[in-house]
Amino acid sequence: MKKVLFVATVAKTHICVFHLRFLKMFKDLGYEVHVAARNDFVDAPCVIPHCDVFHDVPFERSPLKSENLKAYKQLKKIIDAEKFDLIHCHTPVGGVLARLAARKARKYGTKVLYTAHGFHFYKGAPFKNWLLYYPAEKICARYTDTLITINREDYELAKKKLHARRVEHVPGVGVDVQKIKSVQVDKVAKRRELGVPEAAFLLVSVGELNRNKNHEVVLRAIAEIKDKNLHYVIAGCGELHDFLESLAKDLGIESQIHLLGYRADVAEIYRAADVCVFPSMREGLPVAVIEAMASGLPVVAADNRGTRECVSEGQSGYLIPFDNACLMAEKIAFLFANPDDRAALGAEGAKLSEKYDKTIIDADMKRIYEGYV
Repeated sequence: MKKVLFVATVAKTHICVFHLRFLKMFKDLGYEVHVAARNDFVDAPCVIPHCDVFHDVPFERSPLKSENLKAYKQLKKIIDAEKFDLIHCHTPVGGVLARLAARKARKYGTKVLYTAHGFHFYKGAPFKNWLLYYPAEKICARYTDTLITINREDYELAKKKLHARRVEHVPGVGVDVQKIKSVQVDKVAKRRELGVPEAAFLLVSVGELNRNKNHEVVLRAIAEIKDKNLHYVIAGCGELHDFLESLAKDLGIESQIHLLGYRADVAEIYRAADVCVFPSMREGLPVAVIEAMASGLPVVAADNRGTRECVSEGQSGYLIPFDNACLMAEKIAFLFANPDDRAALGAEGAKLSEKYDKTIIDADMKRIYEGYV
């Protein structure tokens, strides 16, 4: 039986969120499917659909953590023993360690693919990002049979600066646009469940509570608007939970901010909201934004290469500097006061989301995989 290995830093919040369709694709082709990732299932058993063998590898997100040396040794032992036909790796740390660990295996025919979900080095990135991540990707590209990028800026950079055997552009991991569009929800009941007043103007963000996701700027914008009928829900967990709660209290808006934690009903939450705000400093191609657009929401997002690719300025939403709370407040207030504009922007976003539908992405990935299976 042929074998395939998927590698990422974490299982629940990466493999299970983005790659189950591709695990199933190989399962249907008769492959034995392996996953190597850190088990980040906290309060539930580690269950990965379509996975035959799970390898719990202690990856750390920070490339400088010493635990990654242990992860590399464990991963190399797995790769050398299992003799995979194909390895598809994801995330910066998982991608680097897997490609280094597979050097010997490639000599015996193993093919290695890497999807860059947004390089940490990009136009305008901090110098330390270029110093740390660029050399690693430059070295590992030589051990990569196909390098897959998810936005045009990364694609052009990879073709020019990196030297993988092949470089491909696939616009993201795919979204089930038709399923999202078909979601129906009792808006009043959903808001009641979320603790949001029925008549509130509701903003929504989906993403980890970390520095990059930059939710702080939205809180400051809400404080500037000074309207108690404006509420904000964030679906996601993370290290900044207590900080955001404390900041909301300091700004006098704690009753308007709802930190929901991890949610499996994001599509329903979008249906209960009025506007998606997405203030991330850095994104490859944000699934959360595409899902919000498919739900018919206008988007106010930080201007970065990922949001620039999927949000059409003035047509499906607005792009602003990530640190400009005043402009964020201005755009939110405008949408608050102009329901016709909200509807027009949301309708255009729903149309634009269709080019990221999973059927299109799956066809692209199938074409790439067919070159090796």
